[in-house]
Amino acid sequence: MEAIMLVLFIVLLAVWVIVSVVGFAVEGLMWIGIIGVVLFVGTAVIGAVRRKALHR
Repeated sequence: MEAIMLVLFIVLLAVWVIVSVVGFAVEGLMWIGIIGVVLFVGTAVIGAVRRKALHR
């Protein structure tokens, strides 16, 4: 189960990076880039917290 969650977080982080790059690369879609960055950070924080809680 832990391996599936790790893969899910990695996939989500990759998707948010792609969304951010597209958002910042295409003129007029900067708001998508900002949302991508926020979602990337949120996913990374949630992943770190859950991973820390599982090892306790």
